Amino acid sequence: MKNRSSKQTLASIVLAFESFVAFFATLAAFGLKVADAPLVWAVGLTVSILMILTPAVLRYRWGYWVGSLWQVLLIASGVLLWGMFVIGVMLAGLWIWALIAGATIDNAKRIYFDVEIGRK
Repeated sequence: MKNRSSKQTLASIVLAFESFVAFFATLAAFGLKVADAPLVWAVGLTVSILMILTPAVLRYRWGYWVGSLWQVLLIASGVLLWGMFVIGVMLAGLWIWALIAGATIDNAKRIYFDVEIGRK
C-alpha cells in the first residue's frame, strides 16, 4: 500500500462526499425544473464525475486548487438552489479543515519519524 499523506487522504474523502452532494443537487434541480432537463443532467453529472476524479490529481500541488475551485462552484450553485449556499459553505469549511488538519498530521508524523531516526 502506498504511503499517502493525511492531507491527500482527508481531501479525497471530502471530494468524494461532495460528488454525491453534487449528484443529489442535480436530482433536486431536475425535480424543481431549474432549467431544461438535458442541461441539468449534463452539467450535474459532469460536475459529479469530475469531482469524484479530482482526488487523482491531489498528488500535484495544483490539484488542491482544483478542489478549492469545486468549493467555490458548490457555493455559487446556491444561485439556482438556495440550499446549496448553506451546504456549500459547510462543505467548504470541511475542505479547509481537511487541508489544515491533514497538513498538521503530516508535519507531526514527519517530526515523530525524524526524532525516531535520530534515536537509532
